[in-house]
Amino acid sequence: MALLAAASLITASASAADGDERTLTADTLATWQTDGIVWSIEYAGGVVYVGGTFDNVRPPGAGSGQQEVARKNFAAFDARTGRLLPCDPSFSGAGDTVRALKASQDGKVLYIGGSFGRAGHAEAFGAAALDTADCSLRKEFRPDVSSYVRAIDVTDGAVYLGGDFTSVNGKRRQRIAALTPNGSLLPFKARIDAPVRALSAAPRFGKIIVGGDFLEVNDEFEFKLVALHPATGKTVTSYPDWLPARSAVKALTRDATNFYVAAEGSGTGIFDGRIAGRLGSGKMVWKDTCLGATQALALHNGVLYSGSHAHDCRDTPGGFTEGNFRQHFLAQSVKNRRILHWFPDTDGGLGEGNGPRALEMAGGVLWAGGEFTTVNGRRQQSLTRFAAGPDRGAPQDPPRLRASSSGAGRITLTWRAAWDRDDARLKYLIYRDGRLVATPTRRSAEWRRPLMTYTDTVTPGSSHRYRIAVTDGENASPMSSALVVTAATTARTKGDR
Repeated sequence: MALLAAASLITASASAADGDERTLTADTLATWQTDGIVWSIEYAGGVVYVGGTFDNVRPPGAGSGQQEVARKNFAAFDARTGRLLPCDPSFSGAGDTVRALKASQDGKVLYIGGSFGRAGHAEAFGAAALDTADCSLRKEFRPDVSSYVRAIDVTDGAVYLGGDFTSVNGKRRQRIAALTPNGSLLPFKARIDAPVRALSAAPRFGKIIVGGDFLEVNDEFEFKLVALHPATGKTVTSYPDWLPARSAVKALTRDATNFYVAAEGSGTGIFDGRIAGRLGSGKMVWKDTCLGATQALALHNGVLYSGSHAHDCRDTPGGFTEGNFRQHFLAQSVKNRRILHWFPDTDGGLGEGNGPRALEMAGGVLWAGGEFTTVNGRRQQSLTRFAAGPDRGAPQDPPRLRASSSGAGRITLTWRAAWDRDDARLKYLIYRDGRLVATPTRRSAEWRRPLMTYTDTVTPGSSHRYRIAVTDGENASPMSSALVVTAATTARTKGDR
């Protein structure tokens, strides 16, 4: 059968829809797992660091409780191979969790935040720092933070912490603070009335962008998003009407000109999507209206990747209407918010059932962590990763033929379109009696699988065996079973089904 040869004639598809930005593949790389939730991921110097609420990690493919290696809320992996590294300081006590990781700009220091009372064998209250060269904990950076640290960002001269706390080193600091790289408290100060969950420092623009649950900042209404002066903490930009009172900002990221906001709404139909804004002017660039509690963001080559449980994106270009499914990863064009054709998926998993909680690009590979227990329908707990290629995934739900015959020698084949996680346009290979006779193409998605037809002309009264397969240009589905059809002579008749 010439199936592979026929597939090879098709130009390898871009991973996104025709003309769109190119995405990563939806196929996962072999990745270690944890026995709990991953809340934060950071990349520095060829190493991926993972923080969360877990006691052990286990190899790719290992089931729960199998081949476990002790790692207390923190683990490190080779960014290229995914191999577990021996760097294993534990973070324990208090809330027993690591919530935030951020590397210094030179990659030499990793700042760690969460709710813990010990880092390694020493006391540490909510924040610590690791020398990445030798995986040793820095003795000089041990601030005493009164409650959760949920976000960290770093500039050349400051380490910004955001969270639930109201004091640092015995001094009043309401949900946000700035320290020197050696742990001394800086005069930066702002009054914020509820937890900070995300920080993005943009010193070139004179801003640190802050997101969270708050309604008031520096005694003014600031619904969940504000920009503060990086030295003083005074408000420099407000974002009125960007988010409703019942949404919270869960993540922030930025590129050279824009920043991007991930939101989670509380209640039915409350804003859950993503926003792009100008770093300089503070003006909104675009806003999508997808529902589904966005938790994490990452940028790569003009594409904004997000983790959520999206279930209604009807008003976003390239989106989908409410259905009986949840889509836990999305990719969007940073130019115009269009949803690109990249649809790997997880389950909701443990905890609150949100699936992905953290995203990080590491050397062209997207690492994703969270509370999920499956990825693309296969068992994989809390950690996975996606690369630019190779594309190994065959189209889903391969077609099954139906047939009818009407008119002299006319046979019409009908089938429902298949779909693919990272290719919108698929080619269908139709064989009559073992010979390829047609290669129609069609765009489709999991929620949009149109009916397709092909009409063949043969000798009236003759019988033929038809089979069909589908390819994305690199991978093909198995060939369908044969369907035997007898062509009508003159009168309209039903073919075999």
